[in-house]
Amino acid sequence: MSSSSSGPFSSRGIHAVFSFASTAQLTQQIENGAPFDVFTAADSTHIDELNRKGLLLPGSRSIYARGILALWIPPRSRAQVSGITDLIEPEVRFIAVAKPELAPYGQAAVEALTRAGIWKQAEPKIVYAENINEAKQFGQSKNADAVFTAYSLVLKESGKVIRVDESLYAPIDQALGIVANAQRIDEARKFTAFLLGQQGQSILGNHGYSVGTGR
Repeated sequence: MSSSSSGPFSSRGIHAVFSFASTAQLTQQIENGAPFDVFTAADSTHIDELNRKGLLLPGSRSIYARGILALWIPPRSRAQVSGITDLIEPEVRFIAVAKPELAPYGQAAVEALTRAGIWKQAEPKIVYAENINEAKQFGQSKNADAVFTAYSLVLKESGKVIRVDESLYAPIDQALGIVANAQRIDEARKFTAFLLGQQGQSILGNHGYSVGTGR
């Protein structure tokens, strides 16, 4: 069983093997017949696209959480940032953002910078990563002074974690679906039921996601 979500999972005798990449990349892999059982995307658009193409098991599409965009200032960064508008200050040289055409959190970051009215000043500082994990790595390796990523990825990191005002970007509703050609459909159903159930939702909530927003 493979998905794009993070962290180990073992319940009711099921052990999930995770595959990490941007949502767009994983979508393309499924379109090309990759042997995944469950796809937990970082948005709902790509899940809906696969659903329309008949590549997901009918009725398996669900919203499992709402993502939260965060601005992370790594502990070794010299940038003094207390909010998104501080990114235009000269000590902020490089801002890591996942490619918006590949990653929903990257798209949300660009939207937030635009709505905050600082896109033109911030754009020359942006270094693009393939996904939010790589964006975080840019900060860890001191190749970025500030990083836009998922709150769930930096919730327990040292440095400064700033939740971006949710009015600055469209809701990041994250959907899942069982892949139509899954080899382990029974296990996939149990996994998604767990994730959508009370225990799974509690785990997601404790790890930086907004839950109870499913539709």
